[in-house]
Amino acid sequence: MSNAPAHVEKGLAGWKALLETGDPSALDDVLAEDAVMISPVVFTPQRGKDITKLYLAGAEQVLNNEHFRYVGEWLSESGAVLEFETRIGDIAVNGVDMITFDADGKITEFKVMVRPLKAINALHAAMGEMLERLKGA
Repeated sequence: MSNAPAHVEKGLAGWKALLETGDPSALDDVLAEDAVMISPVVFTPQRGKDITKLYLAGAEQVLNNEHFRYVGEWLSESGAVLEFETRIGDIAVNGVDMITFDADGKITEFKVMVRPLKAINALHAAMGEMLERLKGA
């Protein structure tokens, strides 16, 4: 049991449940209206619930595969840092999700950092393809 505030625990539980189900429609329940997505492959922050939802839905499909697992977790008064490992094809990906929650446990900021460079390049290509598909859907 952690000593993180209840809103962080609630928000984190909602995020992890979404990953378990793989249902992107659950993003409506976990994102704040003014949510911001900070991607490792896009220069500027993406602001607003709709664009954040699009990026997270794409990332969920690209990264949340049979290899995805969180390997570390650090909680604060306002959020969490979750270290993850996964694969894109034959490329090992190591990264962190830095998530900030509002008082209701909704995600207000989602920042992703990824390493190594080979993984960033693979993520950039895969996310580009996935976002095009999602925008067309």
